[in-house]
Amino acid sequence: MSSIADVKGTYVLDPSHSQIGFVARHAMVTKVRGTFDSYTGTATVDGAAPETSSLEVTIDVASVSTRDEGRDGHLRGADFFDVEKYPTITFVGTGFDVDGDVVNVTGDLTIKGITKPVTIPFEFAGAAKDPFGNERIGFEGKVTVNRRDWDLTWNAALETGGLLVSEKVVLEFEVSAIKQA
Repeated sequence: MSSIADVKGTYVLDPSHSQIGFVARHAMVTKVRGTFDSYTGTATVDGAAPETSSLEVTIDVASVSTRDEGRDGHLRGADFFDVEKYPTITFVGTGFDVDGDVVNVTGDLTIKGITKPVTIPFEFAGAAKDPFGNERIGFEGKVTVNRRDWDLTWNAALETGGLLVSEKVVLEFEVSAIKQA
C-alpha cells in the first residue's frame, strides 16, 4: 500500500508500537510531556470511501505518566482528570476527509464527561507487513486544544506573572494499527 486510498479493513491499535500523549507548558518556561500507557482503539478504514470509515479510542486515564509520580497523582485527582468519577477519555470519529497523505478526522472527544468536537489531522506514515505476517498501517497526528473546554481548570499563579500550567495543550498521536479483517 503506497497511499491512503489503498487502505481498507478493520484495524486495532497496537499499544506496544503506538503512543498517545500530550504536551503542556509548565511555569511558562518549559514543556512537560505526558503519555497514557493503557488504551484501546479500533478503526474500520476505507481509504477509497473515507466517509464510510469509523474510529473509536478509549484511554484509561489512570495510566497517565509524566515520569513524576507526584505530578501524575495530582493529574489523576479531582483538580484535573478525577479518575474516580471519570476513568476514561474517549474519542469517536464522526467525519473523515482525505487530503493527499493526510486524513482529517473529526470526532467527539470526551474528557470528564464533557464532549466537544475536535479535528485531528493524521499524516499517513505508510503500510507494511511485519515479520510476523501482520499487516500494519501507521499515522501521526497532533492538535492543540484548550484544556478549560473539558473543565481541566486547576492552576496556580506565578510570582513573576503568568500561570503554572498552560491552558493550551498539544495532543500527540503516533499510531501503529494491525489489520484484523
